[in-house]
Amino acid sequence: MNDPRDAIVTFLPSLRAFAISLTRNRSSADDLVQDTIEKAWTNIDKFSAGTNMRAWLFTILRNTFYSSLRKSRREVSDPDGIHAQGLYVKPDHDGRLAFSDFQRAFDKLSPEHREVLMLVGASGFSCEEAAVTMGVAVGTVKSRASRARKRLASLMGMADGEEIFDGVDQASLAVMGRSRVQAA
Repeated sequence: MNDPRDAIVTFLPSLRAFAISLTRNRSSADDLVQDTIEKAWTNIDKFSAGTNMRAWLFTILRNTFYSSLRKSRREVSDPDGIHAQGLYVKPDHDGRLAFSDFQRAFDKLSPEHREVLMLVGASGFSCEEAAVTMGVAVGTVKSRASRARKRLASLMGMADGEEIFDGVDQASLAVMGRSRVQAA
């Protein structure tokens, strides 16, 4: 018994002509014929010996063409990559890492410094409100907040004037904000 794969070659010219009539492009037609032959070759066990190989190959080619046509209708043409640029997602681990660094440094602060940063920074209290809450003078709150910020920056290895979350995008800030501890 002959291998049906041997007969595939005899249908190449008619497959190519049919593919050109469907695609209207010689290069696309050649790709379509190649895809058809590949599918036929890998699925030769599904071909029933003694049936019409030409019809089987043309059916594969036709189905491959219409499948790719349906797929291409769902695709957006973006030759310059403009749409694709907007589809990236920054990994949220950057925010978690930044928050983890912040939290380790924050935990090393004295209780007075943590308290003032939580009240003035995270909770949004004014220095006057924090002073009433802490039972100290407003000047003490301002002094502690200033020293606490400098100590926190030092623990995080930041330069003078550098903000704690400089360069951190909104998504990362949102990750950090979930823990209710924010930048002071």
